[in-house]
Amino acid sequence: MVKPDKSQSILLENLRDLVIGIMLDMEIWQNYDLAPLQNVKLGLLRKNATQRHGVTRWQRGITNDNISIDNIEIIELHPELLNQQWSAYAAFVLHHEFIHALGFRNHDSLFRTLEYSWPGKDAGDLGSKFTEFLRRKSAKWMWNCVSCELQFPRKKPSNGRYKCRKCMTTLVDVKI
Repeated sequence: MVKPDKSQSILLENLRDLVIGIMLDMEIWQNYDLAPLQNVKLGLLRKNATQRHGVTRWQRGITNDNISIDNIEIIELHPELLNQQWSAYAAFVLHHEFIHALGFRNHDSLFRTLEYSWPGKDAGDLGSKFTEFLRRKSAKWMWNCVSCELQFPRKKPSNGRYKCRKCMTTLVDVKI
């Protein structure tokens, strides 16, 4: 866990207020008590994380039989989500984590129905763009396809072990 600085804490609290405010207006959440979400601790993931955008961390020993919002240790978001360019996606990610906090631990069909009820329809589609942004930011190597010109940012060289997803040509390593 990374402890947010004062400005990041303010941004996290503003994001919490925004997301809870939107959830209160959503018909799908009308029969749920959202007030406890105000007390969930918010934090940040490490800045070098590229696959995780948010996570709900439960206290140790919690099983699906005894989950409650009181058993949440913290919800962490990627620090890059606090940048203005990702604000719509940040709200979607926090909504996703709040669904977990409300007791929906599994990504089943009910969870997906709740998740995709979020009014920002395009926000969920930003996940792959955010991952690509994070990968490019931390990449030391670019795996290039000489045939179709696709590029794959990575931290390690491929050493000729990988082929392009699109055309199956062996990828060429270029140091960044």
